[in-house]
Amino acid sequence: MVARILDAGRQVLAEYGYEGASTGRIATAADISPGSLYQYFPNKDAIVLSVLDRFSNSLVSRVTARMTDEFEQPAPVIVHATLETLLDGLDVERPLLRAAVEDGPRLDGGRTLRAFEERIGELVHAYLTTQRPALRAGLPLDAAVWTLVRTVEHVSVRYLLDEPPIPRERFLAELTHLSLSYLRAGD
Repeated sequence: MVARILDAGRQVLAEYGYEGASTGRIATAADISPGSLYQYFPNKDAIVLSVLDRFSNSLVSRVTARMTDEFEQPAPVIVHATLETLLDGLDVERPLLRAAVEDGPRLDGGRTLRAFEERIGELVHAYLTTQRPALRAGLPLDAAVWTLVRTVEHVSVRYLLDEPPIPRERFLAELTHLSLSYLRAGD
């Protein structure tokens, strides 16, 4: 029943956004009564946060799997593949993405977003640790990971929400170049 409610919550968020979502709409989409919905969730915000948490966990799993699959590849290949997977994962219905980046932090003080960034940061840190000789001299790894994760995240979200006239492959190539240039000497 919880999964059914969360699936309905995602559908309603994707269709109406946070402001247009309501427990009534979610109950209708889940084909249950509002009273039944309240047995599992106290309010709309609890459903929205659970939906966004599922979204975040799914995205981290996808990025982790892709990085693991490409781990032995040269840096440009793994960076491009990872960024592509992140962009694909973020490229959901625009109202859902907007709810994740604008409403989620307001609802939980940014806890879900920070957890996502930390988990992705751990992956990036692990990878960069194996690449230490190729990184620019004196690169402060913790600061670089923090900066890189948030820069890539923000630019990717803005690309998807703003829909600039930049082809997706061109955007990925530029973001890959930006990331590699930041990390490596002479690239």
